[in-house]
Amino acid sequence: MRSVIEWLEATAVATPERVAVADPDSSLTYGELRREAQAAGTWLAARTQPRQAVALFLEKSCGALACMLGAVYAGGFYSVIDIRQPEGRVHAIVEALAPSCVLTDATNAARAQELLGATGITIARVEDIVGGPVDEALLARRRAQALDVDPLYVNFTSGSTGTPKGVVVSHRSVIDFIPTFDQLFDIDESDVIANQAPFDFDVSVKDIYSALRCGARLQLVPREYFTQPTKLMDYLADSQVTTLIWAVSAMCFVSIMNGFDYRVPTTVRRVLFSGEVMPPKQLAVWRRYLPDATYVNLYGPTEITCNCTYYVVDREFGKHEVIPMGKAFPNERVFLLDENNQEVTAPGVEGEVCVSGTALGLGYLGDPERTAAAFTQNPLNGRWLEPIYRTGDLATYDQDGNLVYSSRKDFQIKHMGQRIELGDIEAAAQATDGVDRACCTYDQRRKRIRLYYVGTIDEKGLADALAAALPPYMEPNHVRRVDQMPLTKNGKIDRKALDGMGR
Repeated sequence: MRSVIEWLEATAVATPERVAVADPDSSLTYGELRREAQAAGTWLAARTQPRQAVALFLEKSCGALACMLGAVYAGGFYSVIDIRQPEGRVHAIVEALAPSCVLTDATNAARAQELLGATGITIARVEDIVGGPVDEALLARRRAQALDVDPLYVNFTSGSTGTPKGVVVSHRSVIDFIPTFDQLFDIDESDVIANQAPFDFDVSVKDIYSALRCGARLQLVPREYFTQPTKLMDYLADSQVTTLIWAVSAMCFVSIMNGFDYRVPTTVRRVLFSGEVMPPKQLAVWRRYLPDATYVNLYGPTEITCNCTYYVVDREFGKHEVIPMGKAFPNERVFLLDENNQEVTAPGVEGEVCVSGTALGLGYLGDPERTAAAFTQNPLNGRWLEPIYRTGDLATYDQDGNLVYSSRKDFQIKHMGQRIELGDIEAAAQATDGVDRACCTYDQRRKRIRLYYVGTIDEKGLADALAAALPPYMEPNHVRRVDQMPLTKNGKIDRKALDGMGR
């Protein structure tokens, strides 16, 4: 198998009338999705070269998915640009991609023209190309040139310098990961997968390609539903959703906003979460209302194709406990290295999480320096080429051999002469009654630890609780309650935005 398109082709032949993707306003069967993707691929192949980028500037939709797959039919790769990005970041992404064209839709066409019209790049609307003709001979020629190591997509993540990093992921990595993922968690054609993540976030890769491979239904959940708990719960229940592969923040939204008190989507039978450390008290809410569902903690950065470890939750966790990252997926090696590049194997000893295997991405688009810094030769292997990805995450092993997340390397600070993990302060705060979520930042210039939280406890009450729970050098200098945590486009807490609140 050389291309993910083979999953779409096989499913479309086997079950052409089955619904492939749906949103509140439209749907496509597998036969229709293939036809629209082929039409988009024909249009693109006439205007692009193999292995060239196609950019999409639009919200997730049935048509957006058809055009993403159309880019693959054309022998290229796709990259979805968040329409809410500021102008400077959009330009930086487009410059890095050097796309042959930008696909948008009627809703976003004016904005796309405003931002990118002067670049000279062709801008086309999805509505104008998915109904066009199909040139099967042209598509076959492009297919014949394809390799499984060709790029499939590029997702842009934040960079420490402010310049976005385009993570390149190949067909081979997705083809290796998705069947294992589906088999481990029993995803099949009977499932309805509720897609929470935007298409520019790699959580959606599992939604999309698990559905295509198995013949499941991909149910797109509009972004705005995650500000309207009643509408969200109605949509999940009415769509008879079975599978949630969600960011932790999305799950916390449901539990904190008391969504289950309004309606319980009783058809949900598996809940897989990732992106941040799941607060045990929020997971407990989910388990109380959906006690028969399987819950899985997933871990993995964009650079290693979705996830590299998993942990099936098999018990209740206390508010002071951390839910383990678990163990490696098959065909992935996940291990810890200390500061001297020696492997850590003893329980309780901290090291940096490193990953090797087919899942590794192809590096950062057009950025060899950052690629070389993150994708390095395994220092434990001096006999052949074995690239690893150094995640920057710190973890330990528990007594059962499960990895347990500690913090980010760059969340380590030196304060009052002590090395401190900000995650430790966050954990203490989240274990406090009356705290739903907490996030800690460090003002390097002022040498101040700032703690932000969502909850009912007042600021003095939380400060007093932390004074009783933490050594003096770990106590936050600033405690502030917020109505909600600001989030990045990928659903993670936006620490930069929190820093701005503190000034």
